This record gives sequence, structure tokens and C-alpha cells, in this order.
Amino acid sequence: MARIAGINLPNEKRLEVALTYLYGVGLSRSQKTCTETKVDPNTRVKDISETDLEKIRQYVSKNFRVEGDLRTEVTQNIKRLKDINSYRGLRHSHNLPAHGQRTKTNARTKRGKKVTMGSGRRTLEKT
Repeated sequence: MARIAGINLPNEKRLEVALTYLYGVGLSRSQKTCTETKVDPNTRVKDISETDLEKIRQYVSKNFRVEGDLRTEVTQNIKRLKDINSYRGLRHSHNLPAHGQRTKTNARTKRGKKVTMGSGRRTLEKT
């Protein structure tokens, strides 16, 4: 089982896809890692030699900020925005989208489960 930056890579996946399991490494960074370390991106993780795996570990740790370091940096950036009371910081603290998306009909994942609000017609009809 291949382990890079504290994450177990899935054995049956191709290397180029398996590297994207690391937080902070997407497909383009994964492809760049494979070309720079001269490792075939189409090989399965279970078939990679230990020397190639060590090359990939060295390259990722030296060139990219991944996993815990990146997560702490992101949370510190959000905390800084909240502390200076910027617009984006307020949106983060109110659990709303921070990049100008509409919230009247969308943004369900950010705002939570749909809560139906009545229009008030039924209460008027009963009286």
C-alpha cells in the first residue's frame, strides 16, 4: 500500500488518478508530478517500485503544500477575513456563499436543508 503525505493511495487506481486523493493535488499537478519524476502515469499504484514511490514523495513534499499544512493555511486565511470584518469574512461567518452566487433559489449545500416558508395566504383565509 502506497502512502504519501500520510494518505493511503488506492492500489487499483492509475497513479495519475491516485495522486489526486491528496488534498491540494489535482489532475494537472498529478500529471506534472509524473512527468517531472519520470514515472509512467498509467501504471497501477500496486505495481510502482519503491524507488519511484520515494521520488514522488520527495517531489510532492518539496514542491507542493498538501494535506495538513494546506488545510491550516486555508483556515487561517478564512479566520483572517473574519477578523478584519471583510465582506467575504462575514459571508463565511454567516454560512453563505462568498463569491457572489445567488442565494434566493440555489446555494442549498451552503445554506442547509430546504425550509418552506408560507406566503401567509392560509392564515389570512382562516380568519
